[in-house]
Amino acid sequence: MDRGAELDQSILRIAGVVEESIVDGPGLRFVLFVQGCPIHCPGCQNPQTWDPRGGTEITCRKVLDKILQDPLVHGVTFSGGEPFEQAQALLPLALALRERGYHLMAFSGHTLEALLTRPECRPLLEALDMLVDGPFVEAEKSLELRFRGSRNQRVLDMAATRAAGWKPVLHEMHGSADR
Repeated sequence: MDRGAELDQSILRIAGVVEESIVDGPGLRFVLFVQGCPIHCPGCQNPQTWDPRGGTEITCRKVLDKILQDPLVHGVTFSGGEPFEQAQALLPLALALRERGYHLMAFSGHTLEALLTRPECRPLLEALDMLVDGPFVEAEKSLELRFRGSRNQRVLDMAATRAAGWKPVLHEMHGSADR
C-alpha cells in the first residue's frame, strides 16, 4: 500500500491535540494525545485519556494536514494515553513526518525494554528521535525535570539507542536535575 493510502486508511483514536507546545519536547511542537491507556498511573496528568472507547476518531491524513499548516512547528510528540497501544495506526503518520524532516518524540508508560518485546511497537520505535519511557510514579514526581514527570522516567536518544543495539542511551536533554 502506498503512503497516501495508508494515511487515508489509518484511523487513530485521539483525546486531542496541542498545536504549539514548548513543554512536550524540544522546540515548538505539535502534540497528539492518543486515547486509551491500560497503565492507569496514580497521579496521571491525563486520566481522561485512559478509556480506549473515549475521544474521537481521525485519519492520519487529517492529522498530517493539520501539522503541515503551521510552518513554525518542526517537531511532533505522541503522548496520551499510551501511544504504543496504537503503534500500528500511528506508524503511517510517523513515517510521513519523518520523510518531511520532523523531529519525532513519544511518551510511554512502558519501558523501552517492555516495548521491544512487542513486535508491533518496533517500527514506531525505529521512527522516533526521542522517547520518554516508564510509568509516572507519584512518589518520584518533580517539577524540575525536563520533559518528564517523575525521576524514574528516562529521556532516551533513540538514534544512539538503536546504534547501541537497542541498549537504552540517555539523551542529553535527560537533564541533571535528577542527579
